Amino acid sequence: MQTVTIKNLTKKFGSAVAINNLSLNIEKGKITGLIGADGAGKTTLLRTIVGLLLPNEGEINVLGFNPVTEKDKLLEGYTKDGKIHLPLGYMPQKFGLYEDLTVIENLRLYADLKGVTHDFDKMLEFTTLAPFQDRLAGALSGGMKQKLGLACTLLGNPEFLLLDEPSVGVDPISRRDLIKMVKEMITPETTVLWSTAYLDEAHNFDTAVILDRGKVIYEGKPHDLAPTPQEFENKVIDLMGGYNKEESLIAQNYDYHAPDVELTVEADNLEKKYGNFYAVKNNTFKIKKGEIFGLLGPNGAGKSTSFKMMCGLARPTSGTARIMGIDIKENPEKARANLGYMAQKFSLYGSLTVKENLDFFALAYGIKILEKNKKVNEIIEVFGLKEYENTKAEELPLGLKQRLSMAAALIHNPPVLFLDEPTSGVDVLTRRDFWNHITSLAKKGVTILVTTHFMDEAEYCDRISLFYKGETIAIGTPYELKQKAGSNNMETAFINLIKGSEK
Repeated sequence: MQTVTIKNLTKKFGSAVAINNLSLNIEKGKITGLIGADGAGKTTLLRTIVGLLLPNEGEINVLGFNPVTEKDKLLEGYTKDGKIHLPLGYMPQKFGLYEDLTVIENLRLYADLKGVTHDFDKMLEFTTLAPFQDRLAGALSGGMKQKLGLACTLLGNPEFLLLDEPSVGVDPISRRDLIKMVKEMITPETTVLWSTAYLDEAHNFDTAVILDRGKVIYEGKPHDLAPTPQEFENKVIDLMGGYNKEESLIAQNYDYHAPDVELTVEADNLEKKYGNFYAVKNNTFKIKKGEIFGLLGPNGAGKSTSFKMMCGLARPTSGTARIMGIDIKENPEKARANLGYMAQKFSLYGSLTVKENLDFFALAYGIKILEKNKKVNEIIEVFGLKEYENTKAEELPLGLKQRLSMAAALIHNPPVLFLDEPTSGVDVLTRRDFWNHITSLAKKGVTILVTTHFMDEAEYCDRISLFYKGETIAIGTPYELKQKAGSNNMETAFINLIKGSEK
């Protein structure tokens, strides 16, 4: 039995074809993973299925309803036998939590909107949000926000869940919690369509649907394509046209000029307190020229706070940091001139186009007007942004926003790069491209401090500091951390070391 039947669906935005004559069946009671490169059509497909976008051509049937003519019944529910039925639960990429409301107030609001009772005890216990129900949603960590968003989506026990990258930017422990939460809180008849950038996640679902340029290029069981997550990732890449590693043009043209210092980044007993709460405590490490240093940890561990202190955006309660030997507290402007910073939250100007953003940052970083156009055009080409150069930043898909943010961070050729989850939400091909640039820059002498929730990416790091509850609990090479955790892969090592620190 099918929950969704799609025949010859086409969706255009002007002359751009987002969905191209697509046909697809989604089986009832299964979890289907939706995979594809940035701009492949995943979000457009989800929004068309729920009736938020109207197709140009084709037919869609969702749980016996036509989302074009019966959108209200799908999204708002209908009455049957005197009871309200909620067919759909839809969680978009930016779920509409009210950040100035508490956890419990958000749950009450969505329960009222869906016409269901305020019986949240099981939900709060399962999501581990019970101790935080009086905390503002805006003060939650990334993983906790996603749990709350998913909890609101699950209210009313919808027959069909559509989740648009619910685990983006979420640490491995929280990702496992989200999957467990969905699997244990739905009924055997519930259908789930789960868009994801994590291919190891998709490998564990019942069905995988791979999109490329608006078309389905694979539909079937993930294990039929490949028996292991790594083999599955390689097969997906092959189906998407393959990845040909080429010399990084960014690194090739990087004009590296910096003082000849051995230690390019130093954190010296950095601490940040909010009242009696330590966001970061006694954070100390030293990074050498050309080293890739990973800062790993769960959501809310203090990684982003450390980044902000080290680049002068947040003042430490105590301690300091040095960039290229310059104290960030004593001379913040001079220290920051040596630094390119890509923030976790997209921090560019949404109302400006891609090219306008890069023009602005090029000038802000001191690139001369005569050199600016050449540099901006080069970076647009290297990052695959040419067809989007006149698109407003706020209109870009998440993965393309990440590309633009990284491009802006390194446009002035800084000797030190701080990258806070640079590949969050980015497809597998773009991730490999990013890391080709990162490793190539490091070989040229650029020092890189990076955070990531993709544990396969941690293997690219020369050394890693594992951060938990504001403190370093382990530091060493990826091999040393795996040895310490008794594991042969970084994800299990991450989980084992975090859990071991709690004992």
